[in-house]
Amino acid sequence: MASPFDLSDTYSYQKWRNMKLCQALNYQNDLNELFVTIHNCQAPSTHEVDQVLNNCLRYSFSFYRLNNESNNQKAHITQFVTQLGLKKLDANICADKDKLTSITQVTHKDQHNYIPYSNKRLSWHTDGYYNRLNKQINAMLLHCKHPAKSGGASLIMDHEIAYILLRDENPEYIRAFMDIDAMTIPANILNNKMIRKAQTGPVFSVLSNGQLHMRFTARTRNIEWKQSSPTLEAVDFLTNLLNSNSPHIIKYTLQAGEGLICRNILHRRTSFVDYEESYKKRLLYRGRYFDTLNQP
Repeated sequence: MASPFDLSDTYSYQKWRNMKLCQALNYQNDLNELFVTIHNCQAPSTHEVDQVLNNCLRYSFSFYRLNNESNNQKAHITQFVTQLGLKKLDANICADKDKLTSITQVTHKDQHNYIPYSNKRLSWHTDGYYNRLNKQINAMLLHCKHPAKSGGASLIMDHEIAYILLRDENPEYIRAFMDIDAMTIPANILNNKMIRKAQTGPVFSVLSNGQLHMRFTARTRNIEWKQSSPTLEAVDFLTNLLNSNSPHIIKYTLQAGEGLICRNILHRRTSFVDYEESYKKRLLYRGRYFDTLNQP
């Protein structure tokens, strides 16, 4: 079958590329294009669900906004994303009992000083880049219960746009990033106990439904890149792109009752200053899903 991600299929790639870049102009000119208002997240309308899924199909992500504060409950958010086909959660070691993860400033022995649970800046990444290849994260939820006093903005970039810019610069970058041994994440060891074995795999891969998947981290420690010229040049190109003022990078600070649904796109977080009162502190719920976001 024809695929825009086949380096030998120039026709399919150019057709898909032109469509993606044209669609990206929609949200670059008006961020409201990306927002879907949800009137009742416990029972969203078919139209609301279709809007979110269509955004994720076109742009790889969608924002949503709850129009009722009473909807801003953790259990209600789970009900909402279930209607999008997101049911199979990845229960990471810091997840809550319901497998969603509360992202807030906290100190806990099992969190191993992980940066997401601090007020520090988070570097560019896709979620679960350290997972086994048969347990990849294909979709992600980020829901804001309480924003920080200041800062804590999300920067996001469609991983398919990153693919385009890399391929246009040099197709060999894509070939290198699709190598099965392109990127290795060393084992995670906590208190002399192995939490996770080392994981080696590609940056870009194509899922069984034809969608593009990406695993990436901009971390410079605890990561081993394949020592080949195309791979290292591709890493440098992508790093420079993500640190640029590219119009393809969207910056937005989620407010209470707002959230992001995405196909595990590239994202990062700015540092923030939190409230002193515990009930006001920044709190976001994150869900990592093995399911894919498919066409409605």
